[in-house]
Amino acid sequence: MSQNYRRDWSIQEGLITALAIGGFFIILGLVFALTPGISQKTNSFFSDLTTVTYPIGSSSTVHLPVPANPSEHNAFFTALMNFFLGVGVLQIAILALRLWFKSPIRRIAETIGNLVFWLGAAVIANVFLVDWDTYRLVPVLVSINRAHRHIFDCSILSIPLN
Repeated sequence: MSQNYRRDWSIQEGLITALAIGGFFIILGLVFALTPGISQKTNSFFSDLTTVTYPIGSSSTVHLPVPANPSEHNAFFTALMNFFLGVGVLQIAILALRLWFKSPIRRIAETIGNLVFWLGAAVIANVFLVDWDTYRLVPVLVSINRAHRHIFDCSILSIPLN
């Protein structure tokens, strides 16, 4: 065994880890405390799951769980999004502490990855679970925008440059 192994732990790193673990449990507790009937809503969500078969390629299929009535679980989805958002904000605080204490680059990079994951999960939960009805119009708006750009680009091309 080599004695040149450099331990990458310090009091600051231990403090950051303790704050991360404690913050996670505080956020979890806040979501359960501030969402009325969350345990019943969680049980209702998991008891409502069914499987749907999706084709993969030409001969394979996969069975994925989906709720039978997704609109009935909006409060559960909102609590889930709030949890993701809370952990994302916690990751921002952890990143600030890591930068303040000049943590190793690999720990800063790990925290940035965690931040992107949790805030991305919050955005995805908001778009696809909580406000899915609002965002159904996005493909329509994108296609209108593409048609407008196509018309605009064609009109620019027809203008002589002389």
